[in-house]
Amino acid sequence: MDDIDWQPTATIDTLRARARSLARIRGFFSERDVLEVETPILGHGGSTDLHLDSLSLTATTSAGRERLWLQTSPEFHMKRLLAAGSGPIFQLARSFRDGEVGQRHNLEFTMLEWYRPGFSLNDLIDEAEALIRLLLPWVGPRRLRRYRELFRDYLEIDPFTTSLDDLRRLASEQGGLDMTDSPRDDCLDLLMSLVIEPALGQEGIDVIIDYPASQAALARRRYDPEDGAEVAARFEVYVQGLELANGYDELIDADEQAWRFAADNIERGDMGKSPVDIDARLVAALQAGMPEGSGVALGVDRLIQLALGKQSVAEVMAFAVPVS
Repeated sequence: MDDIDWQPTATIDTLRARARSLARIRGFFSERDVLEVETPILGHGGSTDLHLDSLSLTATTSAGRERLWLQTSPEFHMKRLLAAGSGPIFQLARSFRDGEVGQRHNLEFTMLEWYRPGFSLNDLIDEAEALIRLLLPWVGPRRLRRYRELFRDYLEIDPFTTSLDDLRRLASEQGGLDMTDSPRDDCLDLLMSLVIEPALGQEGIDVIIDYPASQAALARRRYDPEDGAEVAARFEVYVQGLELANGYDELIDADEQAWRFAADNIERGDMGKSPVDIDARLVAALQAGMPEGSGVALGVDRLIQLALGKQSVAEVMAFAVPVS
């Protein structure tokens, strides 16, 4: 037993600083009369997102032996609360994503998620910036940038109109991988992560908007005024090359949401991935009526990592994977 490493991955002083940061986050929302909620980490549905892998388990419930899913974020349950009339809510939630291990990732992590009925996407961007500045008061000015603009500036291509063959060739060159059979979004994601992301947020807060419509996930879609191309009504926030937050103008159409879930599972099958149980309770909540508004998820461990000047999220977690 002497060779077992039982020590925490964060120092006790760091954990004290983390606790102070969490208290400041709670104070931020208390001042704005946003209700703190707690929702289950287990659900009857998982995330069908093509780029996320949910963890599941089999448990004995009142219905017998059931497969339950560890939530990749508290989104589904929180939206059910919104449909039930909760008003603005926030949560510091334990979340789980299979295979996410590294300097910026951990299998289990803390997600700050909040929802603002009646807020526009711009309103929520302002509030997310205020929250980030609470913990990073030194960060520089905010810059709003369009997804297409980034690809034009850094790669001299239009991500919406460049041919798939050209995207695959460029992604192969930049990534040193064979991308000749890769779908369009995989090529764009590789180029974004390798070429563009490291440059974002180096002089302040970069907020990226108008992602491809195919990357809308649970966000509404809108039209790009430049040429009428359909885009996702969502944003991402970057500081020092780290993606901190991902916000949506929330989709409230139950039929559209059910269709997206089903389409995701079909595409997962095409990619050789297992299908994920669809959260029928979320669809039912949308059918009952969820108010219009915006919501955002923020990686707390990454934010605290930046606030404390650490090199990895493991340094601000008591016990990071693969510590057992």
